[in-house]
Amino acid sequence: MQHLHVVISGRVQGVGYRWFVRREALALGLGGAVWNRRDGGVETEAEGPREALEQWLDALREGPGAAIVTGADATWSEGPSRHRSFEIRPTAWGDS
Repeated sequence: MQHLHVVISGRVQGVGYRWFVRREALALGLGGAVWNRRDGGVETEAEGPREALEQWLDALREGPGAAIVTGADATWSEGPSRHRSFEIRPTAWGDS
């Protein structure tokens, strides 16, 4: 299974970005999670077919209308499935 981990920077908190990420992932049939970072960014991971993940990454780089995305650091990997759905998690306080 293909996995994609993305750290998004810019004005992405307080603008509905996590809900946007979840909606786009569910529309593409992806499993995963999204959460705010303490540094003001958003972090997310998803799994599914590579083509769907590539479409999702394109959407993340655009974001919803109120967001200003300045970066999307993506890391690809492969492995077994870890998600049954796509969830919005609380802010991760252990990140930088």
